[in-house]
Amino acid sequence: MVSFKSGFPFILLAVFAALSFPVNAASTDSDADVKSGAVLYRDKGCARCHGAALDGTPKGPALAAINTDKEWPAEKMTDHILDGGQKMPPFRESLTDDEITQLVAFLRAKDRPVLPQPANGSDPAATPAPKN
Repeated sequence: MVSFKSGFPFILLAVFAALSFPVNAASTDSDADVKSGAVLYRDKGCARCHGAALDGTPKGPALAAINTDKEWPAEKMTDHILDGGQKMPPFRESLTDDEITQLVAFLRAKDRPVLPQPANGSDPAATPAPKN
């Protein structure tokens, strides 16, 4: 029988190895959420008001630095997307929980991907925003 003292390093190693797998999977999901969020930002009309480069327009404020703004944690972003505010309409009825999670991941990402071009070549910023 192996004593606790001699078996402890192996147990510790096994625990660390087991814990490392979910972390790797979570970061992959996060990367996928960021990329999906970029597509949603383009396709769901966010760029119409906040600009394709997140630099703002007369209709909506810039979001380029929101990822470093401590006044805008993920929970506040989520609530604002769901409930709207000031001039922003609520998107509670037009976005799923997963889509909101992806948009927030995109907005909070340190290294945001460049917005992909739409498949049909049209400019989504030129299309009117959907009515909520």
